[in-house]
Amino acid sequence: MSIKKDRVMQELQRFGGAMYTPVILFAFFGLTVAISIVCKNTMLLGSIADKGTVWYDFWFVVEQGAWTVFAQMPILFAIAVPIGFAKKEPARCAMETFVIYMCFNYFISGFLTLHGSFFGVDYSQAAGAGTGLAMIANIKTLDMGMLGAIFIACCSAWIHNHFYDTEIPDWLGIFKGPAFVVAVGFAVMIPMALIFCFVWPAVQHAIEQFQFFLKTSGIIGVWCYTFSERILLPAGLHHFIYLPFIFGPAVCDGGIQAYWLQHLDDFATSAHSLKEMFPEGGFALHGMSKVFGLPGAALAMYFCAKPEKRKKVATLLIPATITAVLCGITEPIEFTFLFVAPLLYAVHAVLAATLSATLYFFGLSGNFGGGLIDCFVQNWIPLFKYHASTYIMQIIVGLCFTAIYFFVFRYLILKNDYKTPGRTDDDEEDKLFSKAEYKAKKEMEKKGLANNPEALKAQVFLDNLG
Repeated sequence: MSIKKDRVMQELQRFGGAMYTPVILFAFFGLTVAISIVCKNTMLLGSIADKGTVWYDFWFVVEQGAWTVFAQMPILFAIAVPIGFAKKEPARCAMETFVIYMCFNYFISGFLTLHGSFFGVDYSQAAGAGTGLAMIANIKTLDMGMLGAIFIACCSAWIHNHFYDTEIPDWLGIFKGPAFVVAVGFAVMIPMALIFCFVWPAVQHAIEQFQFFLKTSGIIGVWCYTFSERILLPAGLHHFIYLPFIFGPAVCDGGIQAYWLQHLDDFATSAHSLKEMFPEGGFALHGMSKVFGLPGAALAMYFCAKPEKRKKVATLLIPATITAVLCGITEPIEFTFLFVAPLLYAVHAVLAATLSATLYFFGLSGNFGGGLIDCFVQNWIPLFKYHASTYIMQIIVGLCFTAIYFFVFRYLILKNDYKTPGRTDDDEEDKLFSKAEYKAKKEMEKKGLANNPEALKAQVFLDNLG
């Protein structure tokens, strides 16, 4: 039973990792969109940003290109997700999935063209937000966003893994490999498209109800979202939480990231409360613990270190903390205290959720899922003129939580004598820990070898090299 459970967990982690493949592109493109919008803002730059100037034209073109991944998100997920699932020939699997996904959408288009009213869909209307329809590669189809693309991509990857090496007669050799996979996928997508025509309109209605619940649950919803996103990170399952919110339709069409950037000019020229204008942005405050919380945790680990080791500990913690604060990449520092004291990580998840909920209570909203760079480019710079008081309040509350993190972590480290960096025995190495080492430690605990550093190192080598 335990083996089966471990296998399921490994598959879920693999799925989460596969979904993360396209997400790594969003940071660059999101920042580029935000910078382009800022550079076209006449209130910030004056007449140089007027429409028709060379400056405006340049940034207009840049912005159009920067929307690429957001405008084509379903296709991006359909191509990228199979790379993480294919057991062999991942590049061919990505190509096969693209073709199969296109077939799927063409089949849906065909069914709805003939019998849209039978499925409860008004296919005659133009695709757009609120219609239940979307344009995918110039195909008018059901608006399934990245969720539908991920599902079809998983199906395609399964077909690839099971049929890629299928032996067929020599005289049909041209249909071997990718051609055979696509042929099987073609046949499978016909009934699959029919099923989605029946089922997806009801799913869309359920998503609308879920959106309404979250929008009306206010602070409690923001707290639960942030806590879930943080507490599931060690298992690699946090992707299931934030992807539908930030890049999917969980609370707004197209996801928080795209919606916020699309309406940035509107938010930047209105004095209405951010929370009133965009309540959905409360679900993108989980990055505040990266900017304000983890520096407090790092300070606590520094001051809890032995005096003679503090200089060395600082050289470890400072780069990891700067990475978390600026870029929102938190694993180097989070896995360090998760590795030696899981209770500290649980406390971190609670404090992170409380920070997000507190900021939301005071009226903060926006796109704060990343680090300080996101704060400046996508929020503070373009919106500071009309929302200065909100952002000043954000910084004050954030710094208060920096202090809370410091005192709570310091108390728990000293009380429980956790071996955070700088508190180990003199003959033990002080270091930050990686996710691979954390997973290896859990594996060693099952084998009764958790305190054997050589066995732990061997397990890391086996996990990474095979």
